[in-house]
Amino acid sequence: YFLELPSDSFKYFGSCDIEEHDVRGNQLHCPRVREAGPSEEELFFRGEEYTSKKRKQVTDTEKWQKKLQENWENCAELNLSFQDLGDIYQVENFKRILQRLIRVEKLWLVDNSLTDLSAIRLPRCRELNVSKNHFTSFKHLPKIPQIQHLSLAENNIRTLSGISDFRHTPLESLILKRNPCEFQERYRQLVFSSLPNLKMLDGIPKLPEDRSPPDSRGFFKLCTIL
Repeated sequence: YFLELPSDSFKYFGSCDIEEHDVRGNQLHCPRVREAGPSEEELFFRGEEYTSKKRKQVTDTEKWQKKLQENWENCAELNLSFQDLGDIYQVENFKRILQRLIRVEKLWLVDNSLTDLSAIRLPRCRELNVSKNHFTSFKHLPKIPQIQHLSLAENNIRTLSGISDFRHTPLESLILKRNPCEFQERYRQLVFSSLPNLKMLDGIPKLPEDRSPPDSRGFFKLCTIL
């Protein structure tokens, strides 16, 4: 038996649906991006019908005001971290928002339980933070051709397979701390050899020992044993 909290009645509400509050948009550091909630039928089968709200007739003015509030296309910097994406409708709505970010340059998506954004393209993104998610491969990241700074800390990336896809980007700084691939033999050398333009890995600049040693196989061909 779970005791209903006072806030449960607003569980699937957006800020625009709650009357008589004085919260302004610039006070929301990590705004929640989600649909109004599951359908009333789905709520009934979940036993959560008490959370459904009365549907009101939406005027053209209200539709236009909501559209202005969701003007994601013009965002240059956006923090959509800690979204608590527990339902599939929330995940799909979140991806729909990301697809509209054609002008974003700095984007934070920390701790959102994300696993695959390979269908998303962020053409102008220069800085992307997707730390504390569930990515298992570089192949699951969004298309980010202009990326300069990328943080993937605390994911589940086990190998460096796919990292060379960033070879032709202006990537300068990469953070892979607390990923299984960090324990791979010659980890730093492999990363820098895959990304010649990279200047910093895990907060440490490229060091002389990070350069791959010359291939010694050719020397053995010329060696004469006396």
